[in-house]
Amino acid sequence: MNDILEKLPYNKPFLFVDQLFKVNDNEVEGIYTFDTESDFYKGHFKNNPVTPGVILTECCAQIGVVCLGIHLMDKESTSESAELQIGLSSSEMEFLVPVLPGETVKVVSKKVYFRFHKLKCEVKMYNSTQQLVCKGTIAGMINPVQHV
Repeated sequence: MNDILEKLPYNKPFLFVDQLFKVNDNEVEGIYTFDTESDFYKGHFKNNPVTPGVILTECCAQIGVVCLGIHLMDKESTSESAELQIGLSSSEMEFLVPVLPGETVKVVSKKVYFRFHKLKCEVKMYNSTQQLVCKGTIAGMINPVQHV
């Protein structure tokens, strides 16, 4: 699973994956701990910081779609070092409880479909007390880079 993490096209401070626990052709599970020093907490909200929904969505997308997509593309690829282009194509999320600075969340994602390099997943995020934080569907395009 470390090979998937190494292939992620993100670096800190925009990397929202710490560890993967489960990856197979139909699902992925991973965790991330939100850094208390992240800049977005300074203004969201004054004196009562919570993690913005767009950041929660990005965490779900990185673990739930990108990591699973890398796994699926690796199975299709004949090249060990194929670069991937990744783009979000749609998301619909419902937010249920806030995530505070320093919290660790678990993302569980199940594949809805993967065809023509489009991956759609149902994602759920849980906090450390197993409370459902948010849920929804996220889709993205994952294509190998063609070098000419």
